[in-house]
Amino acid sequence: MLNCAIIMGRLTADPQLRKTASDVSVTSFTVAVDRNGKVAEGQERQADFISVTAWRGAADFVARYFHKGDMIAVQGSIQTRSYEDKNGNKRTATEIVADNVSFCGGRNGGGQQTTQTPTPAPQTSQAPTQEFAPANEFPGFGADGADDGMPF
Repeated sequence: MLNCAIIMGRLTADPQLRKTASDVSVTSFTVAVDRNGKVAEGQERQADFISVTAWRGAADFVARYFHKGDMIAVQGSIQTRSYEDKNGNKRTATEIVADNVSFCGGRNGGGQQTTQTPTPAPQTSQAPTQEFAPANEFPGFGADGADDGMPF
């Protein structure tokens, strides 16, 4: 069986780091992911708002380096859980439990251009060009290109 989810989008709020009673780091956050497809003129692009939970090191990483509006990539598994709300109603929550979390784009605003222009590296001597032999001249092949008993 396979349960793998990969999303990329923007955080809707600053992640808040919490600790369990056994001092395990956990953070929950929501990622706004644009839907694919054309957008009709005069309409806004539609997005899905996906709940994500990160534990331990991933939770510490997200809470420390990500903020509202930052672009984030999340890889994990989809999990559902049931609970009772304050009024005693049964509820179901579906979320991605993050295994890996990554930066997407630049540091200033998650992919926005910075105002600093990179300085080009000085030119050094060019690497020598290399010519490749025709495929039929590689060891293990006969002059006609036929396999001479190689195991692959």
